[in-house]
Amino acid sequence: MPLPFLTADRAFEPAAESALPYDDPDRWRRPYRPGPWRVGGAALVLLLASFALFGSVLVAVTGSLSTAGVVLGVGLAIVAGALRLLRMGVWVSGRGLRRTGFLVTRTVPWARVVSVRTVQQPVRWLGLPRTVQGQALVLVRKDRRPEDTPPLLTTHGLDFLGRPLAFDRAADAVEAWAAENGRG
Repeated sequence: MPLPFLTADRAFEPAAESALPYDDPDRWRRPYRPGPWRVGGAALVLLLASFALFGSVLVAVTGSLSTAGVVLGVGLAIVAGALRLLRMGVWVSGRGLRRTGFLVTRTVPWARVVSVRTVQQPVRWLGLPRTVQGQALVLVRKDRRPEDTPPLLTTHGLDFLGRPLAFDRAADAVEAWAAENGRG
């Protein structure tokens, strides 16, 4: 079964008219693979969900269907949370740039993007309040100040902690999408 949220960039030979390796530029795609911290966290959450789902079966067998329904609902909510955790990140298409968070997804059309660039700055370590020196891919928009926009990707996030080359490839891919779609 294909898992489209796990698709990533592939080796390609760029076409003459476009630097982007995709046939359908209007389809939303993540230009990098989810990192081991994100996948490992989602696996642990799914393990917790398996216990909740198994518990709902046990509660249903012992006789309390209403309690089993509540436990089943909790288990399904945990599965939905794990899938949402895997979908988090930056997605691009010909229409714009989409930053998917756990609860909120924001889309910025390419017409409002001034630039996407990599900068050296203090970044949050695994999304926690602690900051360390690292690199961040920042989005400069026409309608907002740069300091009002959180970084798109960081070297110390769930996807790129301990993988600086993966961060560089992902940042280059997002910058290429911005350069390609900013011309039109």
